[in-house]
Amino acid sequence: MSDAVGTRHLMATGEKSGASSLLSKTWFVALVYSVVVIAALLLLNYGALDYVGPDNDDALRLVEVRDLLGGQGWFDMMQYRLGLDGGTLMHWSRFIDLPIASLILFFRLFAAPEHAEAIALMVWPLFLVIPLMTAMALLGRRIAGLPGVHVALGQTALFIVASGRFLPGSIDHDNAQLALVALLTAMLVDQRFRPASFAIAAVAAAVAIGIGAETTPFIAVACVVVAILWAWEGVEFAPAARAFGLTLTVAIGIAFFSTVPPRLYSAVTCDNLSLGFYGITSVGGAALFVSATFASRLARPWRFGVLAANGALVLATTLVLAPKCLHNPLADLDPMLIEFWLNSITEAQSILSVAHETPEAVGAFYAVGLLGMVVCVFRMMRGERIQLHAIFLALLLINWVIALLQVRGALFSNLLAIPPLTLFILDLRRLSNADSDNVAAAFFYVVGVLISVPSVWAFGGGLAVSNVANVFAKTTTVTAAADDESECVSKEGLSPIAGLDPGVVVAPSNLGAPILRFTRHRVLSGPYHRDVGGMLTELHIGLAIASDAEAFMRGANVTLVVYCPNDPQTALLAKTKPDGLYAQLGLGHVPPYLERLPGLEKAKVQFFRFKPE
Repeated sequence: MSDAVGTRHLMATGEKSGASSLLSKTWFVALVYSVVVIAALLLLNYGALDYVGPDNDDALRLVEVRDLLGGQGWFDMMQYRLGLDGGTLMHWSRFIDLPIASLILFFRLFAAPEHAEAIALMVWPLFLVIPLMTAMALLGRRIAGLPGVHVALGQTALFIVASGRFLPGSIDHDNAQLALVALLTAMLVDQRFRPASFAIAAVAAAVAIGIGAETTPFIAVACVVVAILWAWEGVEFAPAARAFGLTLTVAIGIAFFSTVPPRLYSAVTCDNLSLGFYGITSVGGAALFVSATFASRLARPWRFGVLAANGALVLATTLVLAPKCLHNPLADLDPMLIEFWLNSITEAQSILSVAHETPEAVGAFYAVGLLGMVVCVFRMMRGERIQLHAIFLALLLINWVIALLQVRGALFSNLLAIPPLTLFILDLRRLSNADSDNVAAAFFYVVGVLISVPSVWAFGGGLAVSNVANVFAKTTTVTAAADDESECVSKEGLSPIAGLDPGVVVAPSNLGAPILRFTRHRVLSGPYHRDVGGMLTELHIGLAIASDAEAFMRGANVTLVVYCPNDPQTALLAKTKPDGLYAQLGLGHVPPYLERLPGLEKAKVQFFRFKPE
């Protein structure tokens, strides 16, 4: 009996030891957190009426994937049904289209085409939770061990749930970019300088550039960080620098030649991967590889001299290949587009616009990033892990500065604030645990955790700006307005024109992507900066008096007009030009060359055939 008892005891001890070992593994902990986050996202999305995300980019991405599956060429990025005759050359990447299209094809084996789309659009953003959480778990492990894993994952879980970028249907590229940014950061903080880590960082950088230009300033700073590490560390860092430089040069070449058609090899664009970004990146990567190979044994001042020469070479390459990419490409937009379109795009607003229009959101966008930078500076001034916090500060600062100019950068600055704030929270917890009777220490620990979460700032800002009595009233009003507007972009709302012969539609830019998704028509205007001609034509039509609007429609071969009085852009045009076409349609004054589709007089969205006199 004693032997049996002993055997059972050893087995139980072994099982506990195995479970404990599993719970200490970074990948397993990340997987557990990922499952919880995915379950939370599914719960938040329960009852959603549409399987595509609410952003226009989600709808147009689906249209682009459908075109690819329908036979449009891999290198053909034209959106033929958007804009004036000939279509609009889009700046998006097949790197995102490919996995979504592959998922749709796979699920078509088991489901009808529309159901296959719905499943694929649910799976893709939820799947991306796993690489993001894994990267953040690895980052937490490298900077603070197992406690760092849990704190980093806890913060990342709250970030993912609150961001809305990983909900089913969110198929724009922001979620993939977030995962790549996290992966690159986790690789850069490898204190053992393993070449494999920096090679992975280089691949992440190249893929991020291949997906979209939004992260290029961050990638540039990351490359500078690697170069400075080489100049400072010398021989010890040389293998890592060589791995990064060579891999970056090769990977950006693969990205360029696998996504850019031969006819555009010499074209330079600043909103996607082209000769400009390819040339700059490959020159910088090659220069770092050569420097790390032949100059690593030089004295530190000489290495910094070599680094300065490399910087001059990269700058010269930029001035030769892509000087226009040194400023904001949206700054050259037509003033009319800036006034009636860009100024109303939420993610393109500056901190001044956010403070004026939605002051309750300032904390959510900027406070956590600022706190992360303050923590980095404070730690560096105290001499605590200077190199690590300098890396965090550089990566965080560039995104926070971008957020000051365009609030879209706040998504990345909030994510990159997590690593330094993880160390901050762990220190506060250590102080609190050291003296359990110290109420002040416990208080500061709780406060420290709360102020490290963007959604807490969002909630606090909402309470600060709106008193408790009118919060619910304001929410009800906003919801009602949103419902009215959503009818204009829903499948049911646009169904009256879905069965008509393909034509050319005049509609506000916010309706462009839904019309492309639910109908076979070409639409003049969509909220995309490359559709300049189509957007300007639609704006001129909406602002023009009836006779001039007819001339614009003739010139653009228009066949249908979609009028949605609840669309913000339509309302702005009507307010700006009371005698313009949109304002007159709002008053019920229909010019003779427009014929209302029958049976829809009381619908919130109105449809008119264009029948020129």
